[in-house]
Amino acid sequence: MILSGSEIKTRLGGDIGIEPFNDDQLNPNSYNLRLHDELLVYEEIVLDMKRPNRYRRITIPPEGLVLEPNQMYLGRTLEYTETRNLVPMLEGRSSIGRLGMFVHITAGFGDVGFCGFWTLEMLAVQPVRIYAGVQVCQIFYHTVEGAISEYTAGKYQRNSDIQPSLLYRELSARDERQRKLDFGNGEKP
Repeated sequence: MILSGSEIKTRLGGDIGIEPFNDDQLNPNSYNLRLHDELLVYEEIVLDMKRPNRYRRITIPPEGLVLEPNQMYLGRTLEYTETRNLVPMLEGRSSIGRLGMFVHITAGFGDVGFCGFWTLEMLAVQPVRIYAGVQVCQIFYHTVEGAISEYTAGKYQRNSDIQPSLLYRELSARDERQRKLDFGNGEKP
């Protein structure tokens, strides 16, 4: 089941937190989130999953910023959200998609208990001018069946900025565990 807009508003301060909240952004079954004025762009030609990748920060000026095709931009929502006992999901708005802009390439599925700003993986099919503060995506909420185990700690929990990929942390921890399994009997690697 997906919550209606009125149910989203009813659950504010309980299962749902959206800061700041504005009634004008509430839809029949979702809530529109706005684009912050900063973006991150990776500087590496080849991105490496097993290490941090260099990036630079771009500020969207008042006159807007043109997103170029074949370049991924990481942005974030202006709104900070908290979710309890529900599964938050994020999707781009159809009006944005009709301009050939993908707002959330993947990972629109949030965890029960997620608290933070949403990082947006943005890609333009053709050059498109974007502006800070525009309602670019929408959050909606699914109910959960069964026992709930909330996401309380993790690489992206309670973030305060755009989050580049932190997959390297996961992979290095996994590699270290595997090394200990492989060589834990005293053999030298």
